[in-house]
Amino acid sequence: MAALAQYKTRERSVTVPRNHVERLDDGTQVRLGVFLSNTKSRRGKLTADKRQQLAGLGLAWAAV
Repeated sequence: MAALAQYKTRERSVTVPRNHVERLDDGTQVRLGVFLSNTKSRRGKLTADKRQQLAGLGLAWAAV
């Protein structure tokens, strides 16, 4: 979630290219594009809390 929030703040969008790697302030690298693609395809298995967090960051598919 932190990687997506950081990306959204910088890019003003949550449209992330599949090959994008987001680097967090602590040096952690998150394969954000792959994460979002996989999460979207498995959204039926997400908890209501995770879906709400993703929807709160602007992912319309998570709000369904």
